[in-house]
Amino acid sequence: MSLESPYFKQLCRICVDICKSCAEECAKHQNDHCQRCAKTCRYCADACLRMVA
Repeated sequence: MSLESPYFKQLCRICVDICKSCAEECAKHQNDHCQRCAKTCRYCADACLRMVA
C-alpha cells in the first residue's frame, strides 16, 4: 500500500475472504483459543474491508 501497488485492493479483499473463513471455522469450536481466534479474524477482516471501501 505504501508503494501504491495496483494490487493492494485485491490483496485486501483476499485477506477479508481468508479471515472470514477462518473466523467461521474457529467459531464452531468452544475452546477459548478458538473463540479468540475467531474474534481476531473478524477484527482483521473488518480492518481489511475498511481499507478497500
